[in-house]
Amino acid sequence: MNEQVTPVPLMELTSGVYAFKALALATDLELFTDLADGRTVTAAGFAEKHGLQLRPAELLLTACTALGLLRLEAGGMYRNTPMSEEFLVKGKAYYFGGWITVVDRHEYPAYLKLADSLRGNHPTTWDPKRQESLFAPDDPVMTEHFWEGMHALSAYTARLLAGALDFSKIGRLLDVGGGGAAFDIELCRRWPHLKATVFDLSFVCDLTRPRVAAAALEERIAFAVGDFFTDPLPAGHDAVLLSNILHDWGEDDVQKIIVACADALPTGGLVLICESFVADDKQGPPLAALMSLNMLVETWGKNYTAAEYSGWLRAAGLEPEGVTPFDGLGANGVLVARKH
Repeated sequence: MNEQVTPVPLMELTSGVYAFKALALATDLELFTDLADGRTVTAAGFAEKHGLQLRPAELLLTACTALGLLRLEAGGMYRNTPMSEEFLVKGKAYYFGGWITVVDRHEYPAYLKLADSLRGNHPTTWDPKRQESLFAPDDPVMTEHFWEGMHALSAYTARLLAGALDFSKIGRLLDVGGGGAAFDIELCRRWPHLKATVFDLSFVCDLTRPRVAAAALEERIAFAVGDFFTDPLPAGHDAVLLSNILHDWGEDDVQKIIVACADALPTGGLVLICESFVADDKQGPPLAALMSLNMLVETWGKNYTAAEYSGWLRAAGLEPEGVTPFDGLGANGVLVARKH
C-alpha cells in the first residue's frame, strides 16, 4: 500500500451529506435568524425552544460550530459567526437560506435516484412524462421554494458582476429568463443610469413584480412577457444578459437562444453569459463540474465550457471577447460577446 495515499479525502467527501443536512436542519429551524443581532442561546435554551431533548440539541449545535456556522463562547453560549449573520439571517439582502431549502427539499430527494438519471438520461426532480419542463407554473415546489432559492444565488453573484464589468456604455439591458430580477436590481443600484427589462414567462413576471416594487425600481426595471423559444425577444437594448439560463438546456436549444439574442441586438450590441464554466479541458473546477452533474437530475442541459459557448456565439454572428472571472454563487465568470 502506498503510505503517501490515504482515504481521508474520501471520508471528507462522504461526510458532505452530514454537513449539508446539519446546515439544512438548522436553517429550517431558523436557528441563525433567532441568533441575529448578537443574540445567544445555550444548548438547553435551544432544546427548550424546539421541544428537544438536550442530547440531540447539543449535537446539532456542536456540528454547526465545527462547520464555522456558530461560535461557542464562555458559559456555553452560542452565537452566529460573521458568515451566518450575513448570509443565513432571514431578511438580510443576501440571505442564502432560500437556496439551502431548494437543495434540501427539491434536489436532495432526486439524488436518491441519481442512478435512474444516469441510466435513463433524464431528470428526476420532476417527471418529464407529466411536465413540459422544470419551470412548470403549477409545480408547488417551484412556486414555493425555487424562485426564492434562485434569488439567493443571483443577488450576491449580481453584485460581483456589477463590479466586474463596466456597464457605463450600456443604457438598456435585456435580462432573458431574468425571473426574480436579482441581477437587474443589483445592476441598477450599482449603475444609476442603467435601465433593464426582464423577459420571462407570465407567472414568473407576476412573482417578480413585488421584488422590483420593494426595491423602488419600477421606473427603471420593466417587464416583457414571453417564451424565448417561441417569441421574438424585445428590441431596443444595448446588451442581453443570460445568467444561469443556458445550462438548463441541451446544445441545440442553447444555440437557438443565442441566435434569438443576436437577432434582438443592434450592431455592436453585447451578449453577457454569466455561468459556472467548466474548464475547456473538462477537468474542473470541482464546483462547476458538480453543478453540471446536478443538471442531470434537474434538466436536459449541463455546464458548458467557454470554448463551446464561443463556437456557438461565432456561428450566431457574435465575437467573443473573453471571460471575466469572479467567485460567485452558481457562476464563476461572465463571457462577453459583441455583435458584428
